[in-house]
Amino acid sequence: MKTFSCGVCAQPVYFENSLCTNCGSTLGFLPDQMRLAAVVEGEDGLWHTPRSASEVSTHPAPQNRGFWARLFGRDNKKKPVERMVSTSPTPAYRKCGNYLQHNVCNWMAPAESTEVFCTACQPNQIIPNLSRPGNLEKWARIERSKRRLVYGLLRLGLPQRTKAEDAENGLGFAFLSSLDAPPDLPVLTGHADGLITINLDEADSVHRERMRLDMDEKYRTLLGHFRHEIGHYYWDLLVRDSDRVEAFRELFGDERADYQQALDNYYANGAPEDWQDRCISAYAASHPWEDWAESFAHYLHIVDTLETSEHFGITTERRLPDGAVQGAAPDFDSYGVADFGPIIDQWAPLTFALNSINRSMGQTDTYPFVLSPKSIEKLGFVHQVIRDNRL
Repeated sequence: MKTFSCGVCAQPVYFENSLCTNCGSTLGFLPDQMRLAAVVEGEDGLWHTPRSASEVSTHPAPQNRGFWARLFGRDNKKKPVERMVSTSPTPAYRKCGNYLQHNVCNWMAPAESTEVFCTACQPNQIIPNLSRPGNLEKWARIERSKRRLVYGLLRLGLPQRTKAEDAENGLGFAFLSSLDAPPDLPVLTGHADGLITINLDEADSVHRERMRLDMDEKYRTLLGHFRHEIGHYYWDLLVRDSDRVEAFRELFGDERADYQQALDNYYANGAPEDWQDRCISAYAASHPWEDWAESFAHYLHIVDTLETSEHFGITTERRLPDGAVQGAAPDFDSYGVADFGPIIDQWAPLTFALNSINRSMGQTDTYPFVLSPKSIEKLGFVHQVIRDNRL
C-alpha cells in the first residue's frame, strides 16, 4: 500500500486514520483519487479538499513532533502548520454512512452518488448486532481489514459489483457472531455464491490465535481471511466459465473432485507429505479450490507489501550462490508490472530482510512461508488471470 500524509501539515498518517494526530484535520480516503486526504466541511454540508494555499490559514505547530521532523528531515517546530478554513469548487464528497454514523470507516463517497455508503461498504449485506457490548469495536477491526482488501482490488483493476447490482454474480459481505446464530447453525468464515462471511470472533486476537494453533497454521489474520475468501469469489467470476479452466486444472488439479470429502480427508489425515513441493500452505493441498484461494491471497499479500516497501524507499540486496545479486529496488510498481517474474525477484530478498529483522527482535517471521517453484508458477497464473481481467 502507498504511504500517506496529511495534506495540511504533511504529518505521515496511516491508511486507517480519520484524524491527523498532528493538526487535527479530518481525513477521508478518496477512492476516485486513491489517496487519503485532509477534507473540510463546506457551507453546503459537503466535504472538500483545499485547492490552493489561499484556502488555508496558519497556526503554530505543536512542539512535540521532533520524531517525525528527524525522520523526514523537517523541523516542524519552526514551521507553521496550515489548517483549512474554507473551500472552493473542488470535487465534493460525503462521508460514508458507516463513517458518519458508526465511525468504523474513513472513506468518502462522491457527492453526486446516490449511494449512502462508500465503495468499500456498499457490498455489506449483514453487519454485526451492535446492541452487544464489544461488537462495534470488533466490527471496526473487520472493516479496517476489508478496506485494505478493497484498496488492493481497486489498484489491480478487478471487477467489483455488489449483490444489489448483480444478485447472481455480485459480491457481498456478512459479519456474524455465533451468539446471534441458532445453536445448530455455527457461523463459519467462508464464501458461497459471492457472499463472504466473516465470523465476528475472528476480530478477537485471543480467539484467532487459539484457532491458529488448533489448526496448526503459520498465519491467521483478518486481512488474510478476506484475501483468501475473495480468491474463491474471483475463481467463480474469472476462471470457472472461462477458457482458462483447463490450464487451471493442469496446474492446480481438478476442482470437480468432491470438495467436502477432500476437506474431511484433510482434517482427518492432514496434508500429503509432499505438499511443500506443490502448494503454498498445507491447507492449499486439501483441494484445488483452496489451492487457488491460498495462492490468490498470497499474491495480494505480495503486491501490497511490495508497494509499501517501494513507497518507503526500501532497497535490499542478496547475493545468490551463482554470484548474481538479487535486489528489491525502489520505483517498482508491483500493481502495474506486466510480467510476474520481476515481482517474485523483488519479493524474495525483501522477505528475507523482513524475516531477519523480526528475528532480531525475537519475533516470528513476517512471511513464514517457503515458495517452491510450483507455488511460484501458481502465483504467476493468478497474476496473469488478474492482468487479463483488468477493467
